[in-house]
Amino acid sequence: MDLLPQILLMLGLAVVATVVLHRLHVPSTIGYLLVGVLLGPGTIGPVIDRDDIEALAEFGIVFLLFTIGLSFSLPELRSLRRQVPLLGTGQVVLSTAVVMGIAWLGGLGPAAAFVVGAVFAQSSTTIISRQLTEQGEENSRPGRLGVAMSVFQDVTAVPFLVIIPVLGTTTGAVALGAELGTALGLAALAVLVVFVLGRRLLGPLFRFVARRHSAELFTLTVLLVVLASAWTTSALGLSLAFGAFLAGMTLGETEFRHQVESSIRPFRDVLLGLFFIAIGMLFDPSVFPGIWHWALLGAVGLVAVKVVLVAVLAHAFGLDRQAAARTGLLLGVGGEFGLALLAIALTSGAIDSTLNQVGLTAVLLSMVMGTFLIRFNRPLASMITGATPRTRRDRDEGELSLPAPVDLSGHVVVCGFGRIGQGVVGFLRAEGQPYVAVDLDAERVRVARAAGEPVFFADAGQPDVLDALGVARARLVVVAHDDVSSALTLLAHLRTVRPDLPVMVRTRDETHVQALRAAGAFEVVPETLEAGLAMASQVLVQLDVPVARVVRHVQEQRTGRYRLVRELFPGEGLTEDRELPGGARLRPLTVSAVAGGVGLSIADVEQVGVTVAALLRAGERLVNPGEAARLHADDVLVLHGDVDALHRAEALIKDGRQDPRPG
Repeated sequence: MDLLPQILLMLGLAVVATVVLHRLHVPSTIGYLLVGVLLGPGTIGPVIDRDDIEALAEFGIVFLLFTIGLSFSLPELRSLRRQVPLLGTGQVVLSTAVVMGIAWLGGLGPAAAFVVGAVFAQSSTTIISRQLTEQGEENSRPGRLGVAMSVFQDVTAVPFLVIIPVLGTTTGAVALGAELGTALGLAALAVLVVFVLGRRLLGPLFRFVARRHSAELFTLTVLLVVLASAWTTSALGLSLAFGAFLAGMTLGETEFRHQVESSIRPFRDVLLGLFFIAIGMLFDPSVFPGIWHWALLGAVGLVAVKVVLVAVLAHAFGLDRQAAARTGLLLGVGGEFGLALLAIALTSGAIDSTLNQVGLTAVLLSMVMGTFLIRFNRPLASMITGATPRTRRDRDEGELSLPAPVDLSGHVVVCGFGRIGQGVVGFLRAEGQPYVAVDLDAERVRVARAAGEPVFFADAGQPDVLDALGVARARLVVVAHDDVSSALTLLAHLRTVRPDLPVMVRTRDETHVQALRAAGAFEVVPETLEAGLAMASQVLVQLDVPVARVVRHVQEQRTGRYRLVRELFPGEGLTEDRELPGGARLRPLTVSAVAGGVGLSIADVEQVGVTVAALLRAGERLVNPGEAARLHADDVLVLHGDVDALHRAEALIKDGRQDPRPG
């Protein structure tokens, strides 16, 4: 059969299987695996050449690891509460060790037993999160903890990408130790190369690309970075997926994280589907009669070991017995990453084809079993613990701060960080309300982030970006840009996932007010200077700030000539003549340790005609620090003033003297 008919047949079956399983509320992963089984050499019917899709299929894992890396940048790993890293790591280590011990006692060699333990330690984030969402339990305490642990499992499983290929290439303890040492050394070198070069190059590269305002160029650049990083680690003798993971972690520290993930997701989903089809083609039904009892025993053992270990660990970390049991039941399902490790182990020779068939079948059976465990986790947990079943109100009890693309809850999502958006943020900051903002002006985002603002470069009209910004946990969304098409797309998505979430929209005039309200906008505010002030006051009222305080804020802004509305970070969309009265703008300025500005007071700086809007010191933002406050090395001053005044302030802070140019 020619290549094109093979692809058409594969895609047609994938579409049919996905539609059918979606109606049955079964994850699409199972559908892809079934398509692979049907098109594999072990079944009656059409057969496609696995070699034709295997190369492309491998990139599914590459892009999967890249997106995982995006969600687990180094700053976010450091900011996680201790429960998730310790629980996730402990579960993977203990599950691997226990299953490895059982497999070794059952007659497997050390290398094969290690692979089985590593495969069985994985859980399916896709199945867990999708099933919980369908049941409305994604925000329950066990639900959030279960999803967080399953995602963290993927991170802790990255070392397996380094270790497993080595197991199939060496024999003997000494040789194995030498190979592992070499592999870990190369992994450390890869981390150094990707992180050092990535931090120096990727930020400037994506800022340059973002200024071109081309979605096509942005997507091409993302693909280039992913594949270049994968090639780097492959050239060092490591897996392609390991390099992609490192690149994702590096980009996860930048303001482009959410837009990168949104751009790469279509490629990831399609290629990951190909990967699971290729995995399904490995399944040989002809050997099933001889291995079914081992596969069933493996599936039951996989589920039982993880349920018990996770429940015990969760209870030891403070969860009550029923919540701990529910968390264990959620994580009992087998995982896609386990299938990926099986494929890597088979390719490298760490396991033989028979053991691969047993492991593959066991993981597939555990996925089916795990789906039912997740669906009935409440009554099952009650049966196990003997407790009375709780209602869904427990989702509001003791929420954990767990890792997510945006680790906030009850926050405000501000879409657009221009004049209106920054004015709204100023009031939110004054009231201590948590917020996150997005904008498509790369320069504005860069400058604002340098000043300590939680702003990201992303298109708020894309559903993936909104999900990454935590709209499921947000209290309010403010659309502060004037792109009506993007606002309507945003409202359509929120009407599906969060119809109860208030959305306030800014528009340039009255033309689209009715359409926006019909689409679900809670409030629509036409654009003027007073409109920005009105929107900010409405935001505070919606957040239950006392009306008297809101009125006082508004009066202070009118008396102070709308300072919060006028203090703006410049970007490509703002011009001095049209948008910035008098050319005034905000600018962050870092105090160098060798500059003459160290020791100057705030009063000294403001004498040159600028206002110090804020001072960032050791990651803390100090508003109105006081005229007597002295500057320290590495302080960041957020200055407000016209161009000439900012030049004078820069000269003063750099040289300790005033710029002689006239002001």
